[in-house]
Amino acid sequence: MMLFLKILLTEFIAEMGDKTQLMLIALTNKYKMRDIILGTAVAILVLNGLAVLAGGFVGSLIPDWLIKIIAAAAFLYFALTSLKKDDEEEDSSEKGNFKFAPLTVFCTFFVAELGDKTQLTAMTFGANEGLSNALIVWLACSIGLFAADMLGVLVGKLLKSKMPEGFLNGLAFVIFAIFGILTLRQGLGFLGISGAMLLGLTAAAVVLFVLVCVLIIVKQRKA
Repeated sequence: MMLFLKILLTEFIAEMGDKTQLMLIALTNKYKMRDIILGTAVAILVLNGLAVLAGGFVGSLIPDWLIKIIAAAAFLYFALTSLKKDDEEEDSSEKGNFKFAPLTVFCTFFVAELGDKTQLTAMTFGANEGLSNALIVWLACSIGLFAADMLGVLVGKLLKSKMPEGFLNGLAFVIFAIFGILTLRQGLGFLGISGAMLLGLTAAAVVLFVLVCVLIIVKQRKA
């Protein structure tokens, strides 16, 4: 029991303020609570299962740079979709997004969490405790991570009901844009790019992203 509580609390604390928790706060403006809970829960169970039982099996098959670039693309995509007006998002959610929303949340959370400190924590506990305690480690890590992330979801719902219209959209845009650019920079770094070249490519990505944002805003105003 002590082992279970120790792992649960460690994973809970490790996730507080993490990018995936902030990501879920932002996603509350796009998807229903049940879609976020389902997608997040399945992603957590799969990720922690891989971490505990395989000890980095996924990370050994997929290069770090590719994981980071895929995550960056996901973050920047959600930043762009956050520019949509609330009524547009509500209309799209009523046209059948329910079938795909949990899968979207799952994929976004899965990619963002790969190689994160919480997954590394699960790997460490799995290695230290051995296969005999694998089930305990898996459950404790999953519950701790899920509890922290659901706290983030509740914060997002509270912000949505209390803050002015459009505030959460702006918050989501900022969160995803920052994480997207920083994650892209990390991915380029894993490719061995450094110094002025890394700075130049990151700056070019920022400029391109800003141009796309401007085009989306202009298109919306014309519409």
